[in-house]
Amino acid sequence: MFTSINPATGQPGRSFAELTDAQVEARLAKAHEVFLAWRESGLDDRTTLLRHIAERFEDDKHRLARIATEEMGKTLKSAIAEVEKCASAFRYYARHGAQLLKSVEVDTPVGHAVARWLPMGPVLAVMPWNFPYWQVVRFAAPAIMAGNVGLLKHASSVQGCAAALEETILAAGAPEGLFQNLAIKSGKVADLIADERIVAVTLTGSEGAGAKVAEAAGRALKKVVLELGGSDPFVVMPSADITLAAKTAVTARTQNTGQSCICAKRMIVHADVYDDFMHAFSAGMKAVKTGDPMDPETEMGPLSSEEQRDTVLGQMDKFRDAGATLLFGAEKPDLPGAYLTPGVLVDIDPDSEVAKEEVFGPVAMVFKVKDIDEAIALANDVPFGLGSSVWTNDDAEKERFARDIAAGMTAVNRMLSSTPEAPFGGVKRSGHGRELGPWGLHEFMNLKAVIG
Repeated sequence: MFTSINPATGQPGRSFAELTDAQVEARLAKAHEVFLAWRESGLDDRTTLLRHIAERFEDDKHRLARIATEEMGKTLKSAIAEVEKCASAFRYYARHGAQLLKSVEVDTPVGHAVARWLPMGPVLAVMPWNFPYWQVVRFAAPAIMAGNVGLLKHASSVQGCAAALEETILAAGAPEGLFQNLAIKSGKVADLIADERIVAVTLTGSEGAGAKVAEAAGRALKKVVLELGGSDPFVVMPSADITLAAKTAVTARTQNTGQSCICAKRMIVHADVYDDFMHAFSAGMKAVKTGDPMDPETEMGPLSSEEQRDTVLGQMDKFRDAGATLLFGAEKPDLPGAYLTPGVLVDIDPDSEVAKEEVFGPVAMVFKVKDIDEAIALANDVPFGLGSSVWTNDDAEKERFARDIAAGMTAVNRMLSSTPEAPFGGVKRSGHGRELGPWGLHEFMNLKAVIG
């Protein structure tokens, strides 16, 4: 049995029954059966379905958003925006999918050839709680357009969101079984991956979860896409608009209560503008309005659980033990639930073990550097390489950062965010493979050469 806990109150919400082995088997069989029919569907049919799904998300956005807020604590305003973003992804693939799936003709020494994009089969998605709709749609929209079918193993704490996703896609006119929610525990994932009806797996989550899924996929010789953690640098150079950079840094660190893989977690600031940046950034972090996530005036809700909050507090103890200074924040406010105030850490030893970790909460690490070389070296001095944000109006510096920061994404003079049109993913221990755009569509397809 899964029971969601409202992190704003600590009170239990809805409960959901775990699927039995027989029920899981029935859903696997249904997925295989539906794939055999869906792969024969025309591109016009897939496009029409995606448009209808987008409409369902838009029409039902307030109900869907409320479920997410009650289950994992994000503000209702941001939850509505997340649902709207899901609709935009379905519309993107409806608009461009047919063109992206066109065959490519090539001439070879042995005759004419055609490279064709063909669907592969049922894809298993193992997804986290922090963006309970968007993370799933990043895989589901291109999978459906490609002619595949989807099976979702969602986080235990957001089973209401998982059920709502299946209901929404089905209500839009999808064939029953095209997208199915598997309410199961993590211990059953390896067996699913080993099942011959599952052709590939995608995971967004922690390093540990990614390693386990990659190991299971490797044993089964199946394609896997991993989007794991990040400790994204936010680099500020002297030529930047410091006021705008500091204001954006507050949002980039506290969005989703700091629980985003691409949150700016390490502020790396040039010595020449360090004091000005810190003055504005600290004032902005202290001013963030924390409270009831259902209140439209609230800027930051609780963390997803008291366990997650205690994990962040434990990291603060490790920072202090390593000699860092917590300037302010990272405290439990006088509120029920899993709240934590925004905080700022300085005097951090970059070689300390805790400085290499991802802080999945609203606490920023701030470092002072003397030049661009030190900034890039520090930006790369973690095991992760997901996103990054750089602030400079010097063209040569922009090129250096774009080339030399080891990350899958770099935003220039703006906060990093995902969009349906651009590739999303990382390097190093942040995973491999890409979601979104043409790349996300092609990840789980067979590029077949037909020669002669």
